Amino acid sequence: MQFRSMIISNVEVSPGYRRMRMTAPPGFPAARPGQFVMVRVNEAIDPLLRRPFGIFDVGIHTPAQAGATSQPYLEMLYRVVGKGTAMLAALHETDLLDILGPLGKGFEFGSSDEEKLIVGGGVGLAPLYFLARELVKQSPVRLFVGGKTRDDILCITEFERLGVECYVATEDGSLGDSGLVTEALVRRLAAGDSKPRIFACGPHGMLNAVAGIAARWNIPCQVSLEEYMACGVGACLGCVTPGHRHSDETPDYRCVCADGPVFDAAELKWEA
Repeated sequence: MQFRSMIISNVEVSPGYRRMRMTAPPGFPAARPGQFVMVRVNEAIDPLLRRPFGIFDVGIHTPAQAGATSQPYLEMLYRVVGKGTAMLAALHETDLLDILGPLGKGFEFGSSDEEKLIVGGGVGLAPLYFLARELVKQSPVRLFVGGKTRDDILCITEFERLGVECYVATEDGSLGDSGLVTEALVRRLAAGDSKPRIFACGPHGMLNAVAGIAARWNIPCQVSLEEYMACGVGACLGCVTPGHRHSDETPDYRCVCADGPVFDAAELKWEA
């Protein structure tokens, strides 16, 4: 659906990262974890294209004013990196945005007898909080979050409040373990005796490593890809990624916005 949304809050959660809450139409809370929205950041021609953002959370917002009406909301977690996100960061409460969504294919939760392992890096946490909130209703959940520095570790307190056990790794050692988050994941897999399922979102290099780990350990793994998108509905074919059968002789592509953004890791072609 396409709708006009009013900003409820737009706050900085870490240097360069912001969390925005905005109104949503009735029925939007039925969105699935892993889906995304396409946002038009202003009414001008520049920037021309909408920007894609994973849905961080949905719910019902109850205003503080006495007698005010409760209404559905959606939240986005984003990093300020260019013109579009800089415009978003400058917006304030009651400003309006044009939204298209929810779009794409979300996560499949798996069975209740599985331990759920969530792996995120930086703003890749954007769709994973919504996912964790649903997974804790049926299974134990562990979060493995990584970043270059402590400033890239976002919203850990919110995950802990859900009852999620959190493991943190930073490349410079400024918070949690020193090293890559995938190293913490491997240590957990080596020590655990449960039946796990992996969910991941973050930079391509991290997803490539997670997919390789899942394949070696024969563990089901879903990944949410982060790609630039023009339309968000599969019309322009500007956000394709190679499928597992892809080669120069037999091209095999998946459209991230329409076929994803969540994929079974075995469905995609990864670097060796």
